[in-house]
Amino acid sequence: MKNILYPDLIADQTSNVMAEPSGFQDLFHQHTADSYSQAIDHAKTVVLKFLNQQQKPFSGITPIQLGEQFKKIEFDIPLADYDALFQEVQELYVDHATAFHLPNYIAHLNCPVVIPALAAEVLISAINSSQDTWDQSAGGTLMERRLINWTAEQIGFGEQADGVFTGGGSQSNLMGLLLARDCFAQNHLNHNIKVNGNPPEASRFRVFVSDKSHFSNQKNASLLGLGEQGVIQVETDSRFRMKADALEKAILQERERGNIPFAIVATAGSTDFGNVDPLEAISDLAAKYKIWMHVDAAYGCGLLLTDQHRHLLAGIEKADSVTIDYHKSFFQPISSSAFIVRDKISLEIIRHHADYLNPKEQDYEEYPAQINKSITQSTRRFDALKLWFTLRLLGRSKLGHYMDTIIATAREAATIIDVDPELELLSTSDISVLVFRYKPVHQSGVNICALNQYIKKKMFHTGEVLVASTKVDGHFYLKFTIFNPITTIHDIQHILSIIKNYGAAYPAQ
Repeated sequence: MKNILYPDLIADQTSNVMAEPSGFQDLFHQHTADSYSQAIDHAKTVVLKFLNQQQKPFSGITPIQLGEQFKKIEFDIPLADYDALFQEVQELYVDHATAFHLPNYIAHLNCPVVIPALAAEVLISAINSSQDTWDQSAGGTLMERRLINWTAEQIGFGEQADGVFTGGGSQSNLMGLLLARDCFAQNHLNHNIKVNGNPPEASRFRVFVSDKSHFSNQKNASLLGLGEQGVIQVETDSRFRMKADALEKAILQERERGNIPFAIVATAGSTDFGNVDPLEAISDLAAKYKIWMHVDAAYGCGLLLTDQHRHLLAGIEKADSVTIDYHKSFFQPISSSAFIVRDKISLEIIRHHADYLNPKEQDYEEYPAQINKSITQSTRRFDALKLWFTLRLLGRSKLGHYMDTIIATAREAATIIDVDPELELLSTSDISVLVFRYKPVHQSGVNICALNQYIKKKMFHTGEVLVASTKVDGHFYLKFTIFNPITTIHDIQHILSIIKNYGAAYPAQ
């Protein structure tokens, strides 16, 4: 019998089951298992080749060189088959992809990822659940909620804690600042920002961060209508951690100027130095002056996993909100992050109801909806499954061992750099970032900044070693971000020898 609505579908009259639809062989459905298997097998082959044959972290190709290849692409002309497709992707992407798993990659906060999380990615992409409402992801909703509760327990929060998975640390920091602003306006000014926008006093709102905090604080203040002028940078100590006495002085100064302190963002693991602000002292000041305390632990959250170094986060349990990046210190594939609050009531301020999605009359104790806790994502991947796979198969202690290994390697590397007469270490690290520069002993009149820029550029264009860099007080430094447990001190010594060799070969100016 012909299907009137869908004429391409022919009903099987004996079983009442629709026969295989014609013309839809590329869609993922019950009749295309073989096609799916073929595509996944091709992808697996490419991944294994990348894993087994990649010898250096980067090819060294320039944007101009790679850009020439993209000029040949015509999207209106499909390729013949998967062989042709994967060959093209191999040449345009995989051959030049940065290999974060190699010991000679020591640049940014990109971790090697654990295999259980990669297995979870297969399920996540194929089943394609969306984490906004119960009817789109029943088990996924409860899995995410359980992982949020577990993370809150690790932080030291009580049963009133709650949170949501996010797209990254910058988004989580935005949520922390937004809740701080809106809760302050509601509790102290009787003003509903969600309904009425920023109050006139918002031009005087002030948030306090260290002068080595993440740049997302300035961007988020701008997005919230407070302007970058609303962010007060607080002086740091010799190890680039926020000084508590300087913070209190800044709070009092802003008050004297007629401004309104409403939030403090403490950093647990700074991007440039891997150090943790004095969370206990900052929490005492937040309580004293009744200011919201947010902790950006996007990097330092891995310290929650290790009993040996967990003390570095003492005081985090007193925060009002915390940023967590599992795709950094929990060795998860991008993206996998979370925003956690000490009191779930604060999340009510961002809830918005849509009749088609999360109507006001629905009982959310009976049918929970994670969209009620999210500010920028309706459709949202089930990234929590990756962490679920990881914890259930590896456990907290195994991940904690990875962190302990990284920290131990970084501390040994710091000692090696510090005693080398041709290297200058700027600071030790609580976690695993080392800022230093090559500074030759027997070369006078050399521009040290230009010399170190030369070293980094030479290594980048050969692709043999990737290191990061930063500027401190206007001076250029190289930066190691040791974020791979299999990177040994011998790897570090080898990288340092390459740096020194390029430094010694620096052409006379």
